[in-house]
Amino acid sequence: MIEFHLDGRSGISPYLQLVQQVRQALRLGLLREGDQLPTVKEVVAQLAINPNTVLKAYRELEHEGLAAARPGVGTFVTKTLADASLAAHGPLRQDLRRWLAKARRAGLDDESIEALFMTTFRTTSQEDIA
Repeated sequence: MIEFHLDGRSGISPYLQLVQQVRQALRLGLLREGDQLPTVKEVVAQLAINPNTVLKAYRELEHEGLAAARPGVGTFVTKTLADASLAAHGPLRQDLRRWLAKARRAGLDDESIEALFMTTFRTTSQEDIA
């Protein structure tokens, strides 16, 4: 089961962070069709957020066709976002772990690592388009 977390410094609304985390878990194969999402009550207790925030996130996932609520039972994944590239994730994850360890040994903190990654990611994406 997915365990949600919120980043108050991200500038992204809490409900959208929950939606993004479910999408990421679906892409990475961590959640599969038929899996149950945590109940609203569980998420509220874990994150100390308003139940309406969780309900809004779950409604958004339903609207996207990724989840469905079953009254009295819970909310369940109805579709996966994982594809054939899932097999490549393991080796890439190992490479990324090594890179992260190297960045930390070089003295970069989490924010610096994220900034370096995102800047490089965006630049590379723009170069691929050009």
